Amino acid sequence: MLVRSTKLALLSSAILLLGSTIAAPVFAQPTETSSASSGGRDVVDGIAAIVDDQVITLRQVDQEASIIAKQMRAQNVPMPPPEVLRVQVLNRMIDEVLQQQQAQQMGVKVSDEEVQNAVAQVAQRNNLSQAQLQAEVERSGVTWSDYLRTLRQDLLMDHLRQQFVDSRININEAEVEALLRSQGGSGQSDADAPIAAPEQLELAQILIRVPEGADRSTISRLQDKAQRLAQQLKSGEDFAGLAAANSDGSEALEGGVLGVRPLDAWPEVFAEAVQTLSPGEVSDVVRSGAGFHILKVLNRGQSRARPSLTSAGGNGQEEAMVVTQTHARHILIKLSQIRNDEQAVDRLNQVRSRLQQGESFEQLAKSFSEDSSAPQGGDLGWLNPGETVPAFEQAMDSLEIGEVSEPIRSPFGWHLIMVEERRQENMANEYRRMQARQHLYQQRIEPAIEDWMSELRGMAYIDNRLEKALRAQQQD
Repeated sequence: MLVRSTKLALLSSAILLLGSTIAAPVFAQPTETSSASSGGRDVVDGIAAIVDDQVITLRQVDQEASIIAKQMRAQNVPMPPPEVLRVQVLNRMIDEVLQQQQAQQMGVKVSDEEVQNAVAQVAQRNNLSQAQLQAEVERSGVTWSDYLRTLRQDLLMDHLRQQFVDSRININEAEVEALLRSQGGSGQSDADAPIAAPEQLELAQILIRVPEGADRSTISRLQDKAQRLAQQLKSGEDFAGLAAANSDGSEALEGGVLGVRPLDAWPEVFAEAVQTLSPGEVSDVVRSGAGFHILKVLNRGQSRARPSLTSAGGNGQEEAMVVTQTHARHILIKLSQIRNDEQAVDRLNQVRSRLQQGESFEQLAKSFSEDSSAPQGGDLGWLNPGETVPAFEQAMDSLEIGEVSEPIRSPFGWHLIMVEERRQENMANEYRRMQARQHLYQQRIEPAIEDWMSELRGMAYIDNRLEKALRAQQQD
């Protein structure tokens, strides 16, 4: 779908929150294989893993492990044993291969322009010039080319999330109303009621993933592993070190750090487990659909009060939050294994020619659009700023009323856009509702991503030779 799931005007790409932190690196293209051993066990032909028809070599793993080790030292994250580090790095690389394969199958790409825009925005958010950002990155031990590859992978993941994950998250109006009532007012009649400032929580986790369809003995074994780790933590062992060595979460090599969110924006099972914990304390083992979690509260505290929607004079009258809304239609042609960018653009240019000859946009959208809005003639209704992906919104905002765009590329495919009308609207009530939707979305996005990744892993042939060798070594 074109519009961001639940129309969250406040959502921003995770890539814009990177700042000076370095995300998981993307590995280089395959190089010649090398021979190596893990714990004295030879791994055949220098192959670390096979993912469907793609090979990950030991040399690639070692290159990425070297980069990760520099980052961990810079962040003071205790280093796991070398053979464990290699397996953790390899598991991350396997996930990236699966994401790249999904993107290739569906024609999802990241342009050089998008990467450069992301660099500019990361620099701006951190009050740095692009040259200063590059210097900060290289000071951390990561080359600029590796950082740009990382940025490209993060943008690709963001596109994939929009296309394959957001649609899984359904938030209904009853849930929005219930959350607003719990925070001090409804979305319709109490727009001037104050919303309590949310408590901010920074968490880290150790995740012991339970494979989909696991039998009872496997689940019991993994639960026992989680309980052993919890006992080690109670005995004083370092959380970040245990996370780096044992967690199946994508953030394991950052010491399990998940980031900062309002308490009510964490998944409910997390919020309940840490509700009474102080900074530095660790939860009991908790179960979710992904597996077994051990959570640590790193920091907690009150954020600034949410902006009041009443006037500065305090007379109880609703403050105006006027925005420009756009009523638009579009025609979407999706990319696929049998349709590339050039073919999609050609098809839209043919449709555009018919529009210029006087045919109805509504009727052509019904005939040609591959979006869920096609039966309504491509009608997207009234759109607020931030409700659509940036490429679409920028193109739409540049159009005059009645004007049809050139073909526009977004993560969902190629679009023709027509603006029907614009209006100024007071969005005070809607702003509160969007806040509520954002919190509900944040509670559900991580489990939804994990479910999606679990499906990708389940559908792929994965031969992880390093992990097999490590398990064999640990059993000896």
